[in-house]
Amino acid sequence: MNATTALLMIDAQVNMFAAHNPVYASERLLTTLRTLLARARNAGIFVVYVQNNGGPGDPDQPETPGWQIHPDLTPRESDLVIQKWTPNAFYQTSLQEELATQGIKQVILMGMQTEYCIDTTCRQAFALDYQVILVKDGHSTYDTNLLSAAQVIAHHNTLLTAFATVKDAETIDFTSTLS
Repeated sequence: MNATTALLMIDAQVNMFAAHNPVYASERLLTTLRTLLARARNAGIFVVYVQNNGGPGDPDQPETPGWQIHPDLTPRESDLVIQKWTPNAFYQTSLQEELATQGIKQVILMGMQTEYCIDTTCRQAFALDYQVILVKDGHSTYDTNLLSAAQVIAHHNTLLTAFATVKDAETIDFTSTLS
């Protein structure tokens, strides 16, 4: 077990997997998130859920069905759930203090959305001197007017190497240092 590592599950909420508008490759992503979460728990890794709070009428408006963490990824009592209102999981939240209290030095990021919350949180974690691991196949988004979701994901997996080590989920070893 690596006691200085935390797994950050970002915005893995029901609305992101909704049948009418799921993120790109949602079923494959859900399998990846579920598998990596189980492996992290088996290794005793500290798990943090970051839950986005949208505004009135948004699909992730607090206390609505879409706002809930996906039932396949339900937090346990030992997990931490942080509420956020911006793409940055550290901004105006207790995340930094909670990680410091736990002695966390490295964070593993996965979830949604690639170009918003994953990108912003990755850069901020790096700026706060965390060793950052981005799960290459553990984040997703939607098509944009300019790029397909697959292109957005591939672009960020390349771009974010300046701030993180980018690894496929299957290559992450929770029993050793993740450098």
